[in-house]
Amino acid sequence: MATTTDVRGEPATLNNDEILRYSRHLIMPEVGMEGQQKLKAARVLCIGAGGLGSPLALYLAAAGVGTLGMVDFDVVDYTNLQRQIIHTTADVGRKKLESAGDKLKAINPFLNLRKFETKLTSENALELFRQFDIVADGTDNFATRYLVNDACVLTGKPNVYGSIFRFEGQASVFATKEGPCYRCLYPEPPPPGLVPSCAEGGVLGILPGLVGVMQATEVIKLILGKGEPLIGRLLLIDALGMKFRELKLRKNPDCPACGTHPTVTKLIDYNEFCGIRGEEKPVESSVSEIQVEELKRRLDAGEPLFVLDVREPHEYQICNIGGHLIPLGDLPKRVHELDSSREIVAHCRSGVRSAKAVAFLRQAGFRKVHNLAGGILAWADRVDPKMPKY
Repeated sequence: MATTTDVRGEPATLNNDEILRYSRHLIMPEVGMEGQQKLKAARVLCIGAGGLGSPLALYLAAAGVGTLGMVDFDVVDYTNLQRQIIHTTADVGRKKLESAGDKLKAINPFLNLRKFETKLTSENALELFRQFDIVADGTDNFATRYLVNDACVLTGKPNVYGSIFRFEGQASVFATKEGPCYRCLYPEPPPPGLVPSCAEGGVLGILPGLVGVMQATEVIKLILGKGEPLIGRLLLIDALGMKFRELKLRKNPDCPACGTHPTVTKLIDYNEFCGIRGEEKPVESSVSEIQVEELKRRLDAGEPLFVLDVREPHEYQICNIGGHLIPLGDLPKRVHELDSSREIVAHCRSGVRSAKAVAFLRQAGFRKVHNLAGGILAWADRVDPKMPKY
């Protein structure tokens, strides 16, 4: 057996089974025995076991990364299966960490898998990150991205970043000593609601595989100390045109996190920083709501309610309750189609976009307007179970 020493002074040993398993690495001069031992000695923390976390964790485990940590507190849903390839139909309803853990150990029984079934917060991030050498960010919201970035800067851990939306992706390596951090690229988060989530805007199922594999590649390059990592470079992926562009990034000396005189010296409230107060209710509390059961009762009674569907046309084709379709983005220029004297019930998929529509209509002078709480998903759950959900 061959041995080397990792950064903590602990021996990393490959047995004969591992030598056979990783033989296609070992015959590469860029990896070899020493490189494979570095991989085994490495400790990598993956934030999320979803779209990006699936290919990321699968390939890191297969490549022989010795210790892999995973942070996730979600359960597998049918809507995950189109892109989160670490989970199967049989896993629906299971905790993602349990599902992912089974697959990873099946791929590589030598893997030391550490599962953290918790939400990453300002209270636990620093303690978690200090236990690992590299952090790979597979999150899908701005609050957690800023949290991961700041925690990486404060603990001195590289942040291997990836993000996806519809047909477009990004990848980079942030928070190294010589390179910029995420705040150098995005000093401030976008206004709340400006950038829709994957649940609202969708994502091509293959795209997280493409970006997640790029993240795994960057992690392995950092461990081996080989090649040119994406430090100071932002890779932009256009899957629809299959085009790749690269933006050069510079470390900002005035960056509040990694600059010459940093002002971010501890982790903060990132929901507040991103303008999110109560993620479960990201709309104005003054918006009038109506429950799906009441809407059904009043429609059956023949009341002259005007049902306004503010989703997109392709969503309307999936399922609808017969409402008048005006997408939220078109509402300002089509508001003249609505009669302010009628009682209006606006709805979307889950109630978020329609709450914005209600707030807009109230500002435009409409008084009898309500938001359908829970949207068409609640209608499918509690009124018409035969309706497809998406």
